[in-house]
Amino acid sequence: MKKLALILGLVSVLFAMVGRSVWADDCSLSVEAGDTLAYNLTSMSAPASCESVTVTLTHTGKMAANVMGHNWVLAKDADVNGVAMDGLTAGAGAGYLKADDSRILAATGLIGGGETSSVTFSTAGMVGSAMTFFCTFPGHSYVMKGKFSID
Repeated sequence: MKKLALILGLVSVLFAMVGRSVWADDCSLSVEAGDTLAYNLTSMSAPASCESVTVTLTHTGKMAANVMGHNWVLAKDADVNGVAMDGLTAGAGAGYLKADDSRILAATGLIGGGETSSVTFSTAGMVGSAMTFFCTFPGHSYVMKGKFSID
């Protein structure tokens, strides 16, 4: 009976560890946006132990990318407006992102309803940085944004 209690206790600990995401992939993050000007999250973070992070954006709406397209772009707080403004000049064909813009730390593709796009990026030098994620579709960056951190 004592052995059975010990085994059940160990199984309980194991399930508790799984529930706390001990084995979960904390370096893979998901965010959604639909046919409105909003992500489903206003902040995102990953642990400093992640050498790289993958962010997956899912467009849960129905509108096409040319009407209500979204992307997920990461930049330092001070660079957000500049990246968004230069994205307007780059245009739809470039996904509203200026080519080879060193201020862009990571970016998914521009997607429409029912589509998904992912980006994987290195976290080197990001711990403690003030960063924002945002959408560069025209006019979206003013309200579609959130804080991103590597803790």
